[in-house]
Amino acid sequence: MREALQRGLREALDGNPNVYLMGEDIGAYGGAYAITAGFIDEYGPERIRDVPISENTFVGAAIGSAIGGLRPIVEFMSISFSLLAFDQMINIGAAIRYMSGGQFKVPIVIRAPTGSGIQLAATHSHAFENWLASVPGFRVVAPTTPYDALGLLRSALAEDNPVIMAEHVSLYGRRGEVPDDRYTVPIGKADVKLAGSDITLVAFAHGVVTAFEVADKLKERGIAAEVIDLRSLRPLDMDTILKSIAKTNRVALIDDNWRTGGMMAEVSAQISEQGFDLLDGPVARVGGDDVPAPYSRPLEQLVIPDSDRVIQAIQKTYGI
Repeated sequence: MREALQRGLREALDGNPNVYLMGEDIGAYGGAYAITAGFIDEYGPERIRDVPISENTFVGAAIGSAIGGLRPIVEFMSISFSLLAFDQMINIGAAIRYMSGGQFKVPIVIRAPTGSGIQLAATHSHAFENWLASVPGFRVVAPTTPYDALGLLRSALAEDNPVIMAEHVSLYGRRGEVPDDRYTVPIGKADVKLAGSDITLVAFAHGVVTAFEVADKLKERGIAAEVIDLRSLRPLDMDTILKSIAKTNRVALIDDNWRTGGMMAEVSAQISEQGFDLLDGPVARVGGDDVPAPYSRPLEQLVIPDSDRVIQAIQKTYGI
């Protein structure tokens, strides 16, 4: 995924002189997760802009430049740091196109490593993409595969609205096929990653990895699971989910993030509103424990839902 994102960023920089990168340690250091390694030598400091650790300031500057006609790509060192920029992101970035009656466009992409699982402790392991997906004016995407990461980045760069790209920290080294021919992945379209007939598993980002582990274990018992990767959290593709549930009549929702108020709470509500009669039982929903992320790896792994916890929820709900 790291290499796919690098390809997309280089395409953007090479293809449009109005594109520039701004973020913490993206220059000489090459980015907290090495996404921009070597970029400062290729494109220079005018287009690869290292910034102080002052999120509200540099995000505000990027939004202002987007309104003025540039196309900034901002990188946070962690989505946890977005807390310091919420004023600019939400009150200006997400709202000003509406408040101006469409006079101003805000073509900005904000990339942010998100999620837990690599021992970054309580203040650096947040996953705020569900919060940001609740804000009108944002597009929010969360890729699982290198293919989707590049395709979604290309679509994000073509947007005239702010796009949040939440990149799970454990997926940067994940491998997958990426074709040489140009393609895009549409924002707002989920993907059926695995076809099945007995139960629908819905997840995004690292949760999709867990969903595949669940599908493998269910297959051993003769149960064929269908795996759906949301890919886009706003807009949300409920049509693909409901179509799958109409076939399987069962659904389990998987989210690494805190269970209370998580993304899958919204998905569950919409399933209940739009697809209640399709289900043979309640929605099975599995989320992370409602605790700050522990630094200790054994403890951290306990709070992130694994395949066994999902299977237990499926057995409890549907008896399969």
